[in-house]
Amino acid sequence: MTWQTFVFIPLASLVFGYSFYRFFILYKLMLAHQNIGPSLDQIKARIWTAVTNVLGQKAVLRKKSAGAMHAIIFWGFIIISLGTLEQFVTTIYQTANFEFIGDKAYLVLVFLQDIFTFGVLLAVLYAAYRRYILRPEALGKSKDATIILSFIALLMVAILFTNGFTILAHTPWFQGAMPVALYTSVLLSNLGLSPEMNMDFSVFFKWAHMLIVLGFAVYIPRSKHLHIVAAAPNTFLRTLGRSKPMQSINFENEKITQYGAAKISDLSWKDALDYYSCTECGRCQEVCPAWNTGKPLSPKLLILDLKENLYRNKEKILAKKYAEVSPVIDANVTEDVIWACTTCRACEIACPVFIEQTNKIYDIRRNLVLMESKFPTEVQTVFKNMETNATPWAFSSQDRAKWAEGLNIKTMAEDSNVDFLLWVGCAGSYDERNKKVVRAFVSLLKKAEIKFAILGCEEKCTGDSARRIGNEYLFQTLAKENIEILNKYKVKKIVTTCPHCFNTLKNEYKVFGGNYEVIHHSEYIVELIRSGKIKPSKSIEETITFHDSCYLGRWNNIYEAPRAVLSAIPSARLIEMQSSHDESMCCGAGGGRMWMEEKIGKRVNIARTEQALKTGAGIVASSCPFCMTMLSDGVKAKEMAEKVKVLDIAELLDRSS
Repeated sequence: MTWQTFVFIPLASLVFGYSFYRFFILYKLMLAHQNIGPSLDQIKARIWTAVTNVLGQKAVLRKKSAGAMHAIIFWGFIIISLGTLEQFVTTIYQTANFEFIGDKAYLVLVFLQDIFTFGVLLAVLYAAYRRYILRPEALGKSKDATIILSFIALLMVAILFTNGFTILAHTPWFQGAMPVALYTSVLLSNLGLSPEMNMDFSVFFKWAHMLIVLGFAVYIPRSKHLHIVAAAPNTFLRTLGRSKPMQSINFENEKITQYGAAKISDLSWKDALDYYSCTECGRCQEVCPAWNTGKPLSPKLLILDLKENLYRNKEKILAKKYAEVSPVIDANVTEDVIWACTTCRACEIACPVFIEQTNKIYDIRRNLVLMESKFPTEVQTVFKNMETNATPWAFSSQDRAKWAEGLNIKTMAEDSNVDFLLWVGCAGSYDERNKKVVRAFVSLLKKAEIKFAILGCEEKCTGDSARRIGNEYLFQTLAKENIEILNKYKVKKIVTTCPHCFNTLKNEYKVFGGNYEVIHHSEYIVELIRSGKIKPSKSIEETITFHDSCYLGRWNNIYEAPRAVLSAIPSARLIEMQSSHDESMCCGAGGGRMWMEEKIGKRVNIARTEQALKTGAGIVASSCPFCMTMLSDGVKAKEMAEKVKVLDIAELLDRSS
């Protein structure tokens, strides 16, 4: 046994034993959460999403320069780790190298390790340039990042010097497969050292390499670099697809006494895995409408603050002394942070490791509303209206069908033998501006000779806003009443002009027995155009920019249908805003924010309106009643109402047909 073996075995055993212990504590801490996590299904799809996004770095590469930097470091980490493993093995038993894989394969492995060592070093230098020279706001300041970048840079230098001095010492047979190391050896040869000294320096840098790796093993469990362990399982457990129904509360289960999350331990183990997975890249913060308009909510800081809360209460949670765990609402995660969220999911779509911020916000809101009765004062009126009138507005439920007067539209009670049920929604029923949208859509349906019906006064609010605000009990009351009526008429197909109603009816009623084919009016109009039942013929000589509804786009991946409708209008010119599709900015109304005053920072709808006006378009098109309201108010606030019109796609197509 050489001195290297004698030193390395106990040192590595101690380090990896300690590292394993730290990871085990984090694992136990994760499982000690009281709420349940996601169920495992669609295993093949999960494996594929893990392969493409972890090994393939698909999500990371959505941001080209920073993504390429990270991908090189990640792929280099995998390839170089094989070399590190070989180094560990040969330190224990000198002849136990990886040459058994065959000469050609070994040369390929050595070549890749050499190239990636240099590539990772360049990537780290770019990362340092980006962090300390360019300094994008979303990255923030991080001593942790500085330590990690220094670790990686020193590791790459140690590898290059190890290989360079090794080549000078005894000319290994595989040196031809190491172009970077060969060039390094040429530079080092200028030192004029003897073969013995070159060998000594080779051993020195080999140990520097191994000690840095061992230092990494100790440091990772307590650093942001924990994501290299947590991100892969988090990606595997991600929500597949875009639609994501909220988790329901079983109010009939008497064992459940806590609704929502009052403490960090009330959240799920998957939430803890989200904290562990955060890379602190700031992509979520960059696209957050709340943060970008001066609100205290940063999706990135929310995750980091929840993680800090978890660590602060670690001993109590591990001991299952949940009563002693401090509240989740604290000096960092304030109520203003929680109520600022529009639930637009821009943060979740941008996240390269698939962290789900909205789940945590929903659960914290549920506790505030259901357990503590803490919510913005204006929401009290909304809840009362929904309880008494089945709508957020202070209108009688008996007036719900007045919008249809003179249109000769039958209700399901009068004739349920129809092609589909038109779900009007509260905005279409009561809001004067959005009544015009529903009327335009009805006009299109009549031109296409489609047989449909409405529920009339039997329709109630879907409960979307109540649920997003945190009043799960009110949501379930409305949902069950609606489902009872829908099932009474044996409804199979529903079309609606509201993305919020669409998302709720399609994705959230299923758990309560409401299984329907739900179609947004943009999709249905496209079907009418393609089938020839609607033929746009009248020109609209105007430039149109389209605003993506969050609950249509990021929540349900419907982007092309509304654009296809606009493209079918003769002479209409479609121009995109700088932020569109997945990167579209929220109008500010989602997550119940439609009903709350915006008291902090700039109004979100004003910021989005400014983006629309910057295109120079004469028409801002929408396909959502909430967006319609917010953008119309924004255009008025910017004193552009005479020059720029906000219209729904149904209104535009009706004018053209």
